[in-house]
Amino acid sequence: MKNILLQGGTVISHGFSERRQDVLISGSAITEIGSIESDKADCIVDCSGKLIMPGFVDMHSHADGAIFNPRIQKALLRQGVTTIILGQDGVSYAPGDGRYASHYFAALDGPHPNYQGFSVADLLKTYKHSIPLNIGYMIPAGTVRNEVMGSSHEKASEDELGQMTRLICQGMDDGALGMSSGLDYVPGRFSDTDELGILCRAVAGSDGVYMSHMRGNYEENSQLGIDEIIKIFDISGARMHVSHFHARAALVEQLIGKMRGHGIDATFDMYPYTRGCTLLGMVMLPPEMYEMGAEAAAQALNDDQVLTNLLENWVPNVSKNASLGPDWPNMITVSHVANEGLSWAQGKTLAEIADNLDTDAARAAYDLLKVSNLEVSAVMAVKNERSVSDLSQLFNVDGHMGGSDGIYIGDHLHPRAYGCFAEYLGTYVRKQQSWDWSTASKHLSYDPVQKLHLGKRGSISVGSMADVIVVDPKHVQAKATYENPMQFAEGIEDVFVSGVPVLEHGDLTGKNPGAPIYRGAA
Repeated sequence: MKNILLQGGTVISHGFSERRQDVLISGSAITEIGSIESDKADCIVDCSGKLIMPGFVDMHSHADGAIFNPRIQKALLRQGVTTIILGQDGVSYAPGDGRYASHYFAALDGPHPNYQGFSVADLLKTYKHSIPLNIGYMIPAGTVRNEVMGSSHEKASEDELGQMTRLICQGMDDGALGMSSGLDYVPGRFSDTDELGILCRAVAGSDGVYMSHMRGNYEENSQLGIDEIIKIFDISGARMHVSHFHARAALVEQLIGKMRGHGIDATFDMYPYTRGCTLLGMVMLPPEMYEMGAEAAAQALNDDQVLTNLLENWVPNVSKNASLGPDWPNMITVSHVANEGLSWAQGKTLAEIADNLDTDAARAAYDLLKVSNLEVSAVMAVKNERSVSDLSQLFNVDGHMGGSDGIYIGDHLHPRAYGCFAEYLGTYVRKQQSWDWSTASKHLSYDPVQKLHLGKRGSISVGSMADVIVVDPKHVQAKATYENPMQFAEGIEDVFVSGVPVLEHGDLTGKNPGAPIYRGAA
């Protein structure tokens, strides 16, 4: 055990008045705050002119497999993230052997490098002391349904509901924090409200959280998803959280207020960017093609009749997409394509790719999907980008928490993967001053810890776990852009997880104190 003294910094913590304080870390915990003698320390970190803050919790991450990559670890720690919540959008490796998620979300979560089990417990073991960050896990409802029913769109029978419920109960007993859904994905989209409500009863029985990627494409259709969440709450009594709630601030405030008026302690996460990132096939293919499986769907694209049908009957819908519109070929930028021969397409719009292939944008998209077994992701621009001022209003809606929706597969990522939390600090605290530092700590650390019951984290206080970051308030900023999205953030160079230095002078130390945070953590 080492005693580490963070000396001369300003302590920032929700509910704690900002003032110059020293912080002593002994073992895995904060043991003293105040004016501390240097002889108590084995190691001193000069924090003069800097802020000492609790590490951030990324409420929505797709680093399920990528977190074992040191570059991804560094990208997260340089933003001040010390805990990531995995198992999002209803798709991840466990329960089951992991093949469903590895294939379906190949372009979003990627494969897990060493998971060979079946249970949530087996999966959580793979993260213990093998990475420098902590992780929490949501049981993915789509994975559970796939394990019991495959890609069937039929209503679950009583026996099937029983099997799914047992998997949820086992996952909660294994230490999961709750359950996630992805109601625009297959087979999650085939789960009806009653099914979700019954599964959430098992979540509620362990005081877990239901995180919902709502159905209905959000934005002006968000009322549909919120009404369903309210019905699920009525059936289950589970605690509710809305994933990546992208919509107008006034609408989000109205709908969160509606949930709270119904007795729900509603919360949501959203990232400080307007553009999204998803599977290219989510835009270019009808859902029923995903029921076939990736390889079969890719093979079907070789059929001239199938391709003609898509071009005549599906592609017109892309032009009608409220966010994209007729200029969609210039608004979709390929982030990742699995076929090595087409790696040049990463970072280019579909219009640019079509020019290169001497074809039109729709055929270019289907060519990419066909030769990559659908493993293609894309950054999606929108017709009306929200301003910093508009996003400020959204982040000040009561119940907001930080979530990057970070995707780490590909060579031209969405900048939120490398920049999200530094963007909050650099733009919304330092430049816009729509938050102060304490409010940032509340949104990005304290509130997520309280929502998910992550134990003694989320504050700089005696007895708390020493997940601590040192922030340069004058220089912290995201460097990642849409044009150059894989640049490390600046202004956070020293990070501690469970009292262990994992980032020093901006570089990884090679130490891996990270571990799963199990439900009911102390």
